[in-house]
Amino acid sequence: MHRGKGMKFVGDSRVPANRKPNIPKDYSEFPGKTEAFWPNFLLKEWLVGSVFLIGFLSLCVAHEPPLERVADPTDAGYIPLPDWYFLFLYQLLKYDFASGPYNVIGAFVIPGIAFGALLLAPFLDRGPARRPGKRPLATGFMLLGVAATIFLTWESVAYHDWETQRSQGEIVAEVEVNTEAAGYAIYEEQGCINCHGANLEGGAGPALGETGLSPEEIAEIAVNGQGSMPAGLFQGTDEELQELANFLSDPAAE
Repeated sequence: MHRGKGMKFVGDSRVPANRKPNIPKDYSEFPGKTEAFWPNFLLKEWLVGSVFLIGFLSLCVAHEPPLERVADPTDAGYIPLPDWYFLFLYQLLKYDFASGPYNVIGAFVIPGIAFGALLLAPFLDRGPARRPGKRPLATGFMLLGVAATIFLTWESVAYHDWETQRSQGEIVAEVEVNTEAAGYAIYEEQGCINCHGANLEGGAGPALGETGLSPEEIAEIAVNGQGSMPAGLFQGTDEELQELANFLSDPAAE
């Protein structure tokens, strides 16, 4: 048999005598493409976070928070409003198919399906492409979620009764109320307390502690109504009406 024929090279068991230690690559080999995680990358992240935090704290100092009066669990007329990032879910609960007897659908089923679809999007579309056009499922779920959130948030803001919202949560200075006065008994008997509060602090209706109105003006409003208050709510006599008007004009009077 001639040399080299019928023979195959199957491996090489030679081990180099000089082994090189596991030294990480020099980042200078890739200028502008990569950098060390510590301290370069973390330092940049920390600087960006610091700028955002300082800006956020500056806004908090410059703009006072829109605080409301002390919460009253007995006030059934209060209309709650969540923070802006939950307004889309708040709006969803206003629709017939997601409220009332179907409240579970609006509170759990629909949000669960929506967030579940976003979580499953990377697993449903496992393509290696990075362009949005080449990843239709992931891109579609993302655009649908963003569009739904923006639309529901806009609907919630556009059709909310902001005037009532501001008035019902307005902080009102406490006033001294003479609960032993005859006018206060009429105030309770006529049901005024249900909307204006036991201490005239307001609720579903405005506060009556310091209206600045004369007894005649108060009597006219009690009979003819004003704003969202309809006419004909007062069902007492003229003497009781005058007593009530005098009390509301000066709640602390003996």
